[in-house]
Amino acid sequence: MKNTILFPLSALLFVSCSNSRKEKEPEQPNILFILTDDQGWSQVSSPMHPKIPESASQYLSTPNIDRLGDAGMRFTSGYAPAPISTPTRRCILTGTSAARSGTEFTSYFVPAEHMTIPNALKQANPNYFCAHFGKWGEGMISSPEDCGYDASDGETDNRTGGSPSSLGVVRRQQSPPYFIDNEDPKRTFSVTDSAVAFMQRAVGENRPFYVQVSYYAVHLSIICREETLRKYQQKGDPDRRYSQAWTAMLDELDKGVGSLLDALDVLGISDNTYVFFMSDNGSQKKPIIPGKNEKALPVNYPLSGSKQTLFEGGIRVPFLVRGPGIKPRSCSHVPVVGYDLLPTFYDLAGGTKALPGEVDGGSIRPLFKDPDGEVERQCNALIFHRPGRLSSAIRQGPYKLFIKWNKDAEIESRNLYNLDAEVIESERTDIIGSMTDQADQLQNTLLNYLRSVNARDPKSITDEELTLPKYKDTFIYYLKK
Repeated sequence: MKNTILFPLSALLFVSCSNSRKEKEPEQPNILFILTDDQGWSQVSSPMHPKIPESASQYLSTPNIDRLGDAGMRFTSGYAPAPISTPTRRCILTGTSAARSGTEFTSYFVPAEHMTIPNALKQANPNYFCAHFGKWGEGMISSPEDCGYDASDGETDNRTGGSPSSLGVVRRQQSPPYFIDNEDPKRTFSVTDSAVAFMQRAVGENRPFYVQVSYYAVHLSIICREETLRKYQQKGDPDRRYSQAWTAMLDELDKGVGSLLDALDVLGISDNTYVFFMSDNGSQKKPIIPGKNEKALPVNYPLSGSKQTLFEGGIRVPFLVRGPGIKPRSCSHVPVVGYDLLPTFYDLAGGTKALPGEVDGGSIRPLFKDPDGEVERQCNALIFHRPGRLSSAIRQGPYKLFIKWNKDAEIESRNLYNLDAEVIESERTDIIGSMTDQADQLQNTLLNYLRSVNARDPKSITDEELTLPKYKDTFIYYLKK
């Protein structure tokens, strides 16, 4: 059901966060986490990397997402834990890598049986009030309430916010395909309303809160308002291979972000609230159909690859944080990942008790003060794993090792990239020939980690054992099923 905002949005006045924010970190901060769906790293109107103008699109209009970055910190090497939706959401919720908690939509991993973000916050401070609105995910097994949330939209998935037949919207019979919903496209506005109403309630009850707003946009199908579409039709052809209707959908998503930020200002809690922003994976390649400009750049340019892959275009995403003590317009090049959020939130909430050993992430809070600092993780690297696509990757510092496996679960090929030196070219320059020792070290770290979460070498698992849920994410399962 669509909630009603308790104050008129037309009356909201923008207050500069950089001017109003106090430097002292609060003991009980509020945390607002905004998660978008299928939004690529460069699908913003202000560069994600200050020295790479191509890390933004001149055609797009995302002033409120840009507003977050201007008032806080941009992470140029921010990553989703997986190149598809549900594994990323499971990883964020439990602070685990996809190799540990499941690399596909279905998994043996039951989130409610493990540490979760709301439970971690309540461990740090029982007074935390936690809510999740918007897309929960497909195949999550546990409900939001099972995982410790006090309020939610339930076990929602793509159909809830993106199925035209269920929303009763009108399809336009022209290419590229899109749908018109002038009331609540992709449920962006009703999800925003729910979050605003919850924040108002938390403030009224004098409780610190955590709200995760998981937007359905900009995941396909493409749904937007007619008025917003006309704005981009008048603007001309996009500079990337997405359609005008898709850019209109992103525009409306950005308006939702703006309403959330405005609500914090009106409630008088911007000085006491951290706002985190990221996408669940990179942009899709094929479904975002080109408009008339056939010569436009690929949707994820300058990154290679797209959703479903472990190339940068599939996993590197917009990653922004605003909050107390964070310098406006600051930037960190230290690699961070979505499964760092649970320990970060726990740290910000004042948690001191050690988290379970299965939590793979580390708190990125030290980077707020020192953008060139370090994040302490049990595995001193970011791990990416997709046995269903016979690929794995590891990033440590500027280096990324990409491994392709063969059908016998043996390494078929490997590539090494220096992403600090070749960001604009992404993964087009393989340096493994001159840095085999670095590649070997990364490979050993990756394989040792994979063995630790799979218990033993997947090649030694018998056919009978493959029927057990615990081995569902091994290479052999996908090769023999």
